Amino acid sequence: MAALGWVAYGLNVHNAYLHGELEEEIYMEQPEGFRVPEKEDFVLHLGGALYGLKQAGLAWWRALKQSMEELGFTSLSSDAGVFIYRSKDGSFVITIVYVDDAIFCGPSIALVKEMKEKFMKRWETRDLGELTEFLHMRITRVWRSINIDQTTYLQTVLQRCGVQNAKTAVTPLLAGYVLIKSEEAADPERRRRFQTVIGSLLYLMLGTRPDIAFAVTKLVQFAANPLKDHLDKALYICRYLVGTQHYHLTYDGASGQGLSACTDSDWASDTTSRRSQSGYFVKLAGGLISKTLRVQKTIALSSTEAEYMALSDCSCQMVWMHTLMGELDYYLKPIPICSDNQGSIFIASNPITEKCSKHIDIRYHYIHEVIARAIIELYFIEGEENPADLFTKNLGSVKFLKFRAMLGLKFFRSPI
Repeated sequence: MAALGWVAYGLNVHNAYLHGELEEEIYMEQPEGFRVPEKEDFVLHLGGALYGLKQAGLAWWRALKQSMEELGFTSLSSDAGVFIYRSKDGSFVITIVYVDDAIFCGPSIALVKEMKEKFMKRWETRDLGELTEFLHMRITRVWRSINIDQTTYLQTVLQRCGVQNAKTAVTPLLAGYVLIKSEEAADPERRRRFQTVIGSLLYLMLGTRPDIAFAVTKLVQFAANPLKDHLDKALYICRYLVGTQHYHLTYDGASGQGLSACTDSDWASDTTSRRSQSGYFVKLAGGLISKTLRVQKTIALSSTEAEYMALSDCSCQMVWMHTLMGELDYYLKPIPICSDNQGSIFIASNPITEKCSKHIDIRYHYIHEVIARAIIELYFIEGEENPADLFTKNLGSVKFLKFRAMLGLKFFRSPI
């Protein structure tokens, strides 16, 4: 939308899950307060879906897909929640549905409004108008630039944690801090508070704050039995957010920047399992659109092997994006992926079996096929210039602030 100047409108479907029709034969006990006199031991045969039913989500999606096909939309194979309508004059409308929230977008205002209104006649909905908020994320458009933030939610979290007026921190974690697993019995009250804080931070991280991703994903591993120090560090992240609450993810449509990715790995960083940490992110129009941080599934025998695994994982995400864009009629040139390890790039670019690579899980060699199909191209980047370091290491303030800006996070105050 930022790069092409599309319009976008949102709406919300009322009681979405109740619209699904069940294909399975399901019975339930009569709810308290609604039992039929003299038939208290009878059960109810469900004809439609209910909230809380495992089949409800799939039943709603079937009903949604059928209605979208009746309106002329086609469901994408690469993402079941994305539909596209193509008109005879070559224009189109893309609809994105997440549970009961929907976005209608495209280059033609008239066509977008027309298809949205047809959808609203099919379902009972609440019209949200031109898109300014989605999934509690505020969306601000300034010419061909789009800014996304969760400032209102963040301020609620800070007040709930009692740190809204706390002294600010420069980074989410102190440089060099190492997490230690608790060996003592769990404190229920501390665990409850820790999970409340870290759960709120997780939602921010997944939405618009990739800068706290490393700190949050490390701390969340101790949610079952946190130490007092873990709770203090979760609140330390909040102190960092106090000073950066007006930072937004910015997508500059006029920048001309297409899809690109960076990967990194921290070899054997898990002191318990000796597994390595992988991290990669994808950018579009100068802003981050996807990120992944995780401990690798197998033990890497060298830093080159760990970086190779991270590259391969990133290539899988690029294949999906390449397929998704192709279904939307956007055919991409090879997507650049940057790594700061020459050895891993060499192994990925040369599909031959050598002593140093023959023991690596076969799934990671999938990157050879991705390169051969010209979906991605690999490039070397100096370690001091690799912003993916932000997702694999606890950086000091100088590096952290440098790489944070490279993710598309910028200070921006939305107009009230």
